Amino acid sequence: MTSNHTVEKIGGTSMSATDVVLRNVLIGERTGADLYNRIFVVSAYAGMTDLLLSHKKTGAPGVYARFLANDPDAPWQEALADVRAAMTAQNARILPEGPSRVSADRFVEERIAAMQACLEDLDRLRRHGQFRLSEPLATLQEMLAGLGEAHSANTTALLLRDRGINAVFVDLTGWSDGEMPTLDSRITSALGSIDLAAQLPIVTGYAACEGGMVSKYSRGYSEMTFSRIAVLTGAREAIIHKEFHLSSADPRLVGVEKARKIGHTNYDVADQLANLGMEAIHPRASRGLRQSNIPLRVRNTFDPKDEGTLICGAYVSDRPRVEIIAGIRSLVALQFFEQDMVGEKGYDAGILEVLTQRRARIVSKTSNANTITHHLDTDAATMQQVLGDLEKRYPNATVEATPVAMVSVIGSDISEPGLVALAMTRLEQAGIRVLALQHQIRNVDVQFLLGSEDFDQAVEVLHDALVTPGIGADAKRAAA
Repeated sequence: MTSNHTVEKIGGTSMSATDVVLRNVLIGERTGADLYNRIFVVSAYAGMTDLLLSHKKTGAPGVYARFLANDPDAPWQEALADVRAAMTAQNARILPEGPSRVSADRFVEERIAAMQACLEDLDRLRRHGQFRLSEPLATLQEMLAGLGEAHSANTTALLLRDRGINAVFVDLTGWSDGEMPTLDSRITSALGSIDLAAQLPIVTGYAACEGGMVSKYSRGYSEMTFSRIAVLTGAREAIIHKEFHLSSADPRLVGVEKARKIGHTNYDVADQLANLGMEAIHPRASRGLRQSNIPLRVRNTFDPKDEGTLICGAYVSDRPRVEIIAGIRSLVALQFFEQDMVGEKGYDAGILEVLTQRRARIVSKTSNANTITHHLDTDAATMQQVLGDLEKRYPNATVEATPVAMVSVIGSDISEPGLVALAMTRLEQAGIRVLALQHQIRNVDVQFLLGSEDFDQAVEVLHDALVTPGIGADAKRAAA
């Protein structure tokens, strides 16, 4: 393979805007040879993985969640039928009547029928109490996840071939081979025979490999596939097409006229965003790109003339500046106080063990002589389990959980003197009480902890104070 190609990922929301993706990403004004030397990694169409597993935001059960629940009033068979209907409806929306539509629908029917047979076999097995289905259920989750990406990749390849483009459906889901190689082996084997100068690979975002993609990376698995393809093929650039620009703040909070494209930043900033759940890219995916010195570009599918935001390993802004204000509206501050902690070791490790066992996601933590505070992104049920575990393990400690919000000021270099003072002043003037703040020596972010009710206003206030023009002069005046 050449090193003149790009590897590009299209997200689920963008995938569902098929005409826009064809016009702005897949084809656009390209003709002839310009259509090639690109590898596309596609996500499932918007909402499809929710139907297959469970809704990412609401938790509404999909096929997998219903199968686990085994509730006769909400059978998994109905959920699988909903998937079939959604996939064939998507085919009808994208493909006109003809051979390609027939082929796309046949593909769906064959995969759904095989999945149903698998589920029925597992259903029969679990009726016998001696069978333990933990491993088969984990495999089932992986298979269902891959079904969504296989559908979108196959349909996209058919759509492009109808337009005279030599598109190749590259199925990494391992649907029929029964093997579980490493992710790198799966990718290398599937792409080894592709001629990038004359073929346009449309690759599934899910790849069947040892350890399971969903188990390892949750819903970030397609970004891992995308990243490893870029690294293994030596891409000159990795590109993610999203339905929005990587902006200085949520336009819904600060106003469309105030939010601005970041333009250029580094992987440190991308990691901070991922930690806040606002992923430009999964942090483990960005690591491979960074180590291989492959720049990542985030582009807006609906704004094709704009070059988007370029993320590089070595970039640092030419002057200190805040690039983005972001945060999490709902966190829990887990405060662990133990007077006997002073000078003693082991408490931190014990707390981390409990949080790991309960799968509570840690956003940040602070500590002093006798108190350790973890800021957690987790649900109420998990929080109650964590509290119970810690109180049982450390009966003399005081353990409290307080709802908070976090707003972070982020940039590749935010070392401007007076920045924190200016931020605190503006928040105080707005009547927003800061419960705590963290400022790392690395000067990449400052985290402000405050009440959840103040989140929206705090984002707007900090954006007005720190991102709008004139921050340097204002900060210096605050420092003086």
